[in-house]
Order: sequence, then C-alpha cells, then structure tokens
Amino acid sequence: MSHWLRAGTADLWRLGALFLIAAALAQAPRAAGAAAKRTCAAPRLAQGCNPHPLTLREPARRPLSAVAQLGAKLFYDPSLSGSGRLSCASCHSPARAYGPPAAGPVMLGGPRLHTPGIRAVPSLRYLYRQPPFSIGPDAVGDNDQVIPLSQQALQAAGHVRVLKSASAPQAAAANLVPQGGLFWDGRADTLEQQVNGPLYNPLEMDAGSPGRVIGKLEKASYGKDFARLFGPGVFENPRLAADEAMFAIARYQIENADFHPFTSKFDAWLAGQARLTPAELRGYRLFNDPAKANCAGCHLDRPTRDGLPPLFTDFQYEALGVPRNPAIPANRNPRYYDLGLCGPYRADLGRQTQYCGMFLTPTLRNVATRYAFFHNGVFHSLAQVLDFYGNRDLHPGRFYGHDAAGHVIPYDDLPARYRANVDKVDAPFDRRSGDEPALTRAQMRDVIAFLDTLTDGYRGTGR
Repeated sequence: MSHWLRAGTADLWRLGALFLIAAALAQAPRAAGAAAKRTCAAPRLAQGCNPHPLTLREPARRPLSAVAQLGAKLFYDPSLSGSGRLSCASCHSPARAYGPPAAGPVMLGGPRLHTPGIRAVPSLRYLYRQPPFSIGPDAVGDNDQVIPLSQQALQAAGHVRVLKSASAPQAAAANLVPQGGLFWDGRADTLEQQVNGPLYNPLEMDAGSPGRVIGKLEKASYGKDFARLFGPGVFENPRLAADEAMFAIARYQIENADFHPFTSKFDAWLAGQARLTPAELRGYRLFNDPAKANCAGCHLDRPTRDGLPPLFTDFQYEALGVPRNPAIPANRNPRYYDLGLCGPYRADLGRQTQYCGMFLTPTLRNVATRYAFFHNGVFHSLAQVLDFYGNRDLHPGRFYGHDAAGHVIPYDDLPARYRANVDKVDAPFDRRSGDEPALTRAQMRDVIAFLDTLTDGYRGTGR
C-alpha cells in the first residue's frame, strides 16, 4: 500500500476539502474534460491525482505583433549596453526561467563587465499580473484621486495587521502594507519602467544616455523596422525613441507565452493531467499547513476568484532579516545597508522607517531553477532557505555574524534601529527559543519535492 494511503483517510479528506474550497473560489474554472477525469478518476485518488481538476484562464497564445517582434530583437541585443556585451537576456536567461544564469549572488555589469551589482537578479516570468505599487489594497468603487505614498503610509500607521496564514491567505490581502510594483523594492509600476532601470544603471547595462542608445538603434540591423513602426522621424527625439524601445521590449514580455507558460507539473496536476508523488503530496500539505511551513500564507497557491492560475505570491513586502552576504562587494563597507523600500534605489519612502528592510515577496514558480535566493543571494539552495525559515530565531548563530565579544548579531544586515521591522509573528517565524522547528529535515525535503513541481517545462504522461 502506498505511503499516501498509509497517511490515512483524514489526509485524503483534507486534500479534497482544500480543493473544494479552491473550486468554490474559482468561479470561472470548469471541470477539465473527459481525459483529465479519466486520469484522476476517484479510484486513482490514492495515486496522487487532484480530486477536483480545473480549467483555468491562462493568457491567450497568439503570434507576436510587429512591435513585440522588434522587442525580441532589442531584448537579445548586447550592443545597447555600455560594454557592448550585455543584453537583457544576459541576466534574464530563457534557459533559467528568465532568471540569472550564473551561480554568484549578483551579476557583473558596467563598462567592462567587471562591476558587481548589489542585488540578486529576479526572474522576469509571471510579471504580467503584477499590480502597481501601493500601500494597502486598491480603493473600492469609482475613485480617480491619486493619494501620495506618504499619505498612504500615514493611513496605514496603527492599522491592525491580519496574520498571514495558509489556512486563510486571502484575509491578509486587506492589510495596509506595501504591495505591488516591480524590482525587489517595487520602484517601477510598468514593464517599460522595469526595462529602463537596468539599461541605464551603471552597475548593470550602463547604456549611458537615451541619445547614446538611439545612436545604436539607428545603426542596428533592425533600425529600419524601428522607423517603420514608430515613424521616420522617431530618431530625431532620443527620449521619445528610447521610450518606444522600452515599450517594444515590454510588449515582447507581455505577448510571448514563454514569459508566462504555466507548464509546470503543478499546473498539469491542477488540470487533472499529472499525479504527485507521495513526497510531493506531503510537501504540498506542509506548504499549506499554517502550523508547519505556512508557505501559502505569502505564496498563494489557489486560483483567483475569476479563475486565474495562482502565481505563488501575495505581491506584498516583508522584512525577513536575511543574513548579510559578505560575497557582495558593497557589503564590505560596514556603514552600507540595502534597506529595500527605504533605499538605496528608491528615495520616496526613506522617511517611512517602518518599511526599512522590506523586500517584495517573489513568485515561487521556477524557484528550483535558481542559484541564489533572497534579495542579496545569500543562500544557494532551497535546503538552506528552509533551514533559515525554520531556525532563524531558534539557532541564530547558524546564520548571523558575531560582535567583538562573540555575541550573535541577529538580523545583521539591518541597522539596529530597524530590526523591529523583522517579521516575528507569522508562522514559521513565531517560534521562540526552546520550541521545536516548524519542519523536520525529512519534512523540508518533502516541501522541496513540492517546490520542484513548480518548474515549467513538465513533459510527464500523468504519472
């Protein structure tokens, strides 16, 4: 008898109940069809099938527009960089789910590709539904008034915060906390703005100025395509032409299905076309258990109410207190700190010190393909990440540095005055000295087995 069967009838009911809830939430999804039903017929539930297969609303797959085709050429063109050797695809490799191709915590850029960055490169996949940056949920009803971020932060002060729990993940959506935006600090609201940042960053592509970029575009093999699409006089206004180039790259990211393929084993399982192994099923239950891993409290794994596939993020920001990474050259300066929402890249929230140390919660899709984790790339395996989540406050000496007297410095990548911002209440960070870790080593391996099912490119046969 399989391990899943040995887990008992109660576990079967819990799994079925979870997806009954998911099915109720997803008003648009329908049963996934006769073939899926045959794959996951009731007698086969014990073999790891989804008892309630769904059909979810995925982005339409159509031929690329002419603008998106131009964007593809720009995305892969290294000549736009100051070094002439760094393209968008150099740091966002298609072979690594549009994440970094190298094993280091940061990529090298600048005029000679010798300059290290200060943050790990995030993936470009699944950004098509990223909301703009705000503090708190969108206003309800017809309201065109733009509220400054400082006022939003003031309204959020003192607001009661709902704990993040995998058993009721949607409840935390009402929290008046920073959410949305692109990059680790949410400083861009659109994909056009997101492209613009690395292009001119002297630590990254170091393109110089719009005029310099346009000079290269005009001489490129696709220069005539650019003029045909945006008008023969487009190169006369360098800033306008640069904006059009960013727009083309954004269209490529939006239209190309490879940026949001939904082809993981988990997606196939949702549709009733794949079976999870016993380890993957155990990991899935732990992922959704608020008393254990509680991952789904932040990395939402249920379909939306209107039938969109889960993106495994709540788009919110957290201060997790990850250790300082000595492999980042900027960190050799003891007075330098990467404060996320408080800088160094964004300056508009610098006075909102309650947000210092907060970084965006990324999607977990394709997380198993990454070489470096968290904003500073301090960890290099999922095992290290889960060990940190479970033992951060139980065994801090395992992760943090020490002062001159040999005492552990908890949350050592934050100045002491901001360490109160670190999350100590949401599970599994609610453990205190003397408590048992949220997960055993065996359970961590099961969670990792489940995370492996989030990698795109699954070619299984239902087993």
